[in-house]
Amino acid sequence: MATDVILQNTVEEEESQHGDQVSEQLKENQLVSSQKFQRFDSLDIESGADHRHSKEMTWSVILTLAFQSIGVVYGDLGTSPLYVFSSTFPNGIKDKDDILGVLSLILYTVTLIPLIKYVLIVLQANDNGDGGTFALYSLLCRHAKISLIPSQQEEDSNVSNFKLEVPSRRLKMASTLKSALENSHFAKVFLLFATMLGTSMVIGDGVLTPCISVLSAVVGIKGATSAMTEDMIVWISVAILIVLFIIQRFGTDKVGYSFAPILCIWFLFIGVIGMYNFIKFDPMVIKAINPRYIVDYFIRNKKEAWISLGGVILCITGAEALFADVGHFTVRSIQISTCTIVYPSVVLAYIGQASFLRKHADLVADTFFKSIPRPIYWPMFVVAVLASIIASQSLISATFSIIQQSLSLGCFPRVKVVHTSSKYEGQVYIPEVNFILMLACVGVTLAFRTTTKIGNALGIAVVFVMTLTSSFLVLIMIMIWKTHILLIISYVLIIGSMELLYLSSVLYKFDQGGYLPVAFATLMMAIMFVWNDVYRRKYYYEVEQKISPQKFKQIADDRKFCHIPGLAIFYSELVHGIPPIFNHYLANVPALHSVLVFVSIRHLPISKVPMEERLLFRRVEPKELNVFRCVARYGYTDLYNVQEPFEELLVKKLKEFLKDGCFIPQQTSNNGEVFEKQEELNDGLVDNENEFVDIQQELMEAEVQLEAIDKAWSSGVIHLIGENEVIAAKGSGIAKRILIDYAYNFLKSNLRQRGELFEIPRKRMLKVGMTYEL
Repeated sequence: MATDVILQNTVEEEESQHGDQVSEQLKENQLVSSQKFQRFDSLDIESGADHRHSKEMTWSVILTLAFQSIGVVYGDLGTSPLYVFSSTFPNGIKDKDDILGVLSLILYTVTLIPLIKYVLIVLQANDNGDGGTFALYSLLCRHAKISLIPSQQEEDSNVSNFKLEVPSRRLKMASTLKSALENSHFAKVFLLFATMLGTSMVIGDGVLTPCISVLSAVVGIKGATSAMTEDMIVWISVAILIVLFIIQRFGTDKVGYSFAPILCIWFLFIGVIGMYNFIKFDPMVIKAINPRYIVDYFIRNKKEAWISLGGVILCITGAEALFADVGHFTVRSIQISTCTIVYPSVVLAYIGQASFLRKHADLVADTFFKSIPRPIYWPMFVVAVLASIIASQSLISATFSIIQQSLSLGCFPRVKVVHTSSKYEGQVYIPEVNFILMLACVGVTLAFRTTTKIGNALGIAVVFVMTLTSSFLVLIMIMIWKTHILLIISYVLIIGSMELLYLSSVLYKFDQGGYLPVAFATLMMAIMFVWNDVYRRKYYYEVEQKISPQKFKQIADDRKFCHIPGLAIFYSELVHGIPPIFNHYLANVPALHSVLVFVSIRHLPISKVPMEERLLFRRVEPKELNVFRCVARYGYTDLYNVQEPFEELLVKKLKEFLKDGCFIPQQTSNNGEVFEKQEELNDGLVDNENEFVDIQQELMEAEVQLEAIDKAWSSGVIHLIGENEVIAAKGSGIAKRILIDYAYNFLKSNLRQRGELFEIPRKRMLKVGMTYEL
């Protein structure tokens, strides 16, 4: 392992010092290879093609995304002033100096976690522009062999986005940690478990955030008129939540443009009101910058101070959306909007509320609305309601993103993912998840009815996700970034210890509503575990039962099979080899199409696979059968059929494969091709006439195959979908039978089928059934 590290280091240093020379040498080697007319008939060779692509965003686009992000990402973080002080002091304020202690806690928490941790550090751990728990997991999987996702192949490492840009200097600690993780099955299982837990908690956050945000804002009506009852507040909140989820179908792009101006007004209002209250009531609260007031607060209140941390942590709800939603925008746009608008406004709002409470400590239960100057109370109330609605948007968008990621990596049942923007990648909408979230939000609002219990539940979800993010980040710092050990220790001691302290506090309120996100996460993890476990079992079953090359040649030589015109696309999970379900198909339908392509859909632990690197082909012998294998590779944020229908893309790339494999010029006639080869023979590029004859024969074979593909394409395309019935093998234990026969099959029967995901026309789709005994 140490030798491998040294060799890799040497290569990286040489590339960094002599990049141009290496590039020119590679081009020269490719030219020599082409002059020798080598055949590119292997997935390994084809995947090594040099695909260069760069996508630079102009400042106008970055600033546009920064503006949009205000309407999508920061609603939850920005509306926290609605309920933080009231949640921190549920039993009133006993000592006015406690206000300074809590304000100091809020200022340092908002600065250390959203600003320093997420905006300045965690956003740098994005996976080709995408964030979230699975993005961190994918980075670790690509740097060390710790993934439990099956069928990872060597050729995948040649995808441009698969490669990590890491510092050339290697540390012994990074190599030691990498080896320890790779050699420990427990570590691999634990990392996947932690990833699923973080994903489930973010989804739980997406349920709770809309409830507490909307309820907190609608309560403002009660402060202005006594005619408003608690039941009326709850039902108004439910109606607002339903409308919010209905408009999700329009997409992040349109929602962001619609909501961003409202959030800008919100941040302007809370910042100005905060400054007004700070000047009017008690400017001396600025003393809270001194952390000594935190120590004094804990000395005076002891256990009560520790319990109150469950309310203080609500000041950073939504911070995880900064990272989870980065795929909808860019790192730079998130950093700009946070540092210039969000952070200053939120800090001013808390300082202003603390100044107000120093003079009106008895009004802590309704701090936000009581601190608003009367002339602008109703305009501020309207903006608060709108902002609270928008607050829900950040976690809803984050939920869509992380479910798409987990779906693509085989950790979530099949659902429909809709790409909602043609201009910006990563903006998605999932109808089924949106509907389930709506029902869950309505149910929580009707059941809990107050912000106190919802706040207890929300705190657990928030801190769990943040703690898991920090754990993954420390591994990335050590293994990938090669961060100095003193900086890692500083991060753990300052930010890590703070998050653990908050976690201990919110767990104290487990029985007061905190059980809800834990129960929800347990349900989500059960679903993800069942799907992922059977997904892996199915793959390994196909590997063991696949058709050997000798068996396929026997099938080809068997004259009982008739040949019919047309192109057949056979989908399977298997990457290398022919799936066992094909033999089952031939046993019932003894016919072979004129062109047959076995397609394996692969999802790599990266965010995006460039279109030019998506499809890999390999010919299946014998040649005259025109049978090919194709590996279609997708990242966890890639979507099907976005640019063009899959079958059209497949045929186009298959023809390119044949042309490139035999070096046929794409815009010359057959005579021109032969003439060009003759010139190369005369110039000495072809060693002898026998080789030239072989080349001519190869060209003719390729022309025949291209004509066969065109003819099959014009005759019609049929999609053969393998629909496997999965049952537990005879003699299996009761746990395995429950897992496969009941849990997995229940999920499968109530979710989308593969043909729906690819939008295959039903008239050209044929499902082939087979029973897998796992």
